[in-house]
Parts: sequence; structure tokens; C-alpha cells
Amino acid sequence: MRKNKVFIACDTTNIKKVKKIIKETKNNKLIVGYKFGLEFLNSKYGRQYISKLKNKIIFGDYKISDIPNTCVSTIRAIKDLKFNYITIHINSGFDALKKTKESVGKTKLIGVTILTSLDNKAIKEIGFSKNVKELVLHQAKLATKAKLDAIVCSAQEVKIVKKVFKKEIITPGIRLNSKRDDQKRVLTPSEAFKNGADWIVIGRDITRGSIKNNIQKLINHLYK
Repeated sequence: MRKNKVFIACDTTNIKKVKKIIKETKNNKLIVGYKFGLEFLNSKYGRQYISKLKNKIIFGDYKISDIPNTCVSTIRAIKDLKFNYITIHINSGFDALKKTKESVGKTKLIGVTILTSLDNKAIKEIGFSKNVKELVLHQAKLATKAKLDAIVCSAQEVKIVKKVFKKEIITPGIRLNSKRDDQKRVLTPSEAFKNGADWIVIGRDITRGSIKNNIQKLINHLYK
């Protein structure tokens, strides 16, 4: 049976909590990686902890968004952490994407499309004239042109992204239940994989409450 791939979002500054998440999400049904966002990456002991983390699939969710030189300098500054994946906003522009990809080495560079906390109303407020799906499709084409290794998009947009982007697709905004929290464009894990996602990212539904029970709920959901 094919193992589904899941990134667990370690959204905390508490090292003990991260260790508990890693320990209690171990299982033989899923391929599990660990996503570290800005909260942990900027915490007092976050960098030190990641520098010592061995034999894990790790995802540095920096969401880099800056001028090309700064994007490249950021990659150089964190190269010693040996992340498997690092994110950059596609909105940084083609030049920044291309130059960052050239400097990233063996780490896979992920292009971030429209955040799953945004919907058509929100992007219109920002100033975009396209709707979410049109904009994500346009960004996916740019990611292909820049030869990025993966894309982050909502599970709702996977099918349209796959038309123009042929590498890994990673989908956040995943919920086991109907509670959306601060997300707008969400789907369940099974819906995301059915749409063609290679990885899902799931955080609070696993890390709140009993982690062992929650990871079993996820396994039951995917392999029922």
C-alpha cells in the first residue's frame, strides 16, 4: 500500500512540545516530515534545535519574500541547517525565484502561491484583479519557468496547478473536521490526496489535545 506523505506543522516555540510531536507522530502507515514556521524559526532556541535534528524530513517554512540579493543571502545564511525543503513566495518575482533556485543546492525550493487564509474578497482588497484560481494558475506557470522543485497551494487548486506544474505539490489548509480556524480554502486529507496532492500539511488537528489519538484519527481517515 502506498504511504501518504504528511508534514506536521510544529507551530510552537516550545522545544519540549516539538520533541513530543516528533515522538508521538511516529508510525508505519505514513511518511512524516516536520514543518517549522516563522514562530519556531525565530524563537530563542529554534535554530539550535534544528541544527541538531537528524534523520528527519524537515521543512523550513521561511516564506522568503524580498529582492533577489536578499533572497539568495538568506539561503546562504541557513544552508548549514540542511533543510529538505524551504519556501519562497512566488510573488518575489521571476528573478528572485531563479537566483534563489540556483543557490539552494540539494534543498528543494518550494514556491508559495496564495495563502490558504485568503479568499477572492481578501485578494481583491490587496489589489489583485484576478480571482484566486486564476492567480494561482499564473503563479504555477512562473514556478515552472523558474524550475522550482515544489509548489504550496490549497488542495482546492491542485488540479489546475497540475496542468502546468509537474513536480511536487504540497497542500496546507487541511482539516479533519469542519473547524476552519483562520483558514478559508480548506479540504480534508483524503480530498487533498484525491485531487493529486503529493504532501499535505496539517498542524492544529494533530498537535492540539492527544497527539497519538489525533495521528490515529488521521490514519483511520486516510485508510478507511
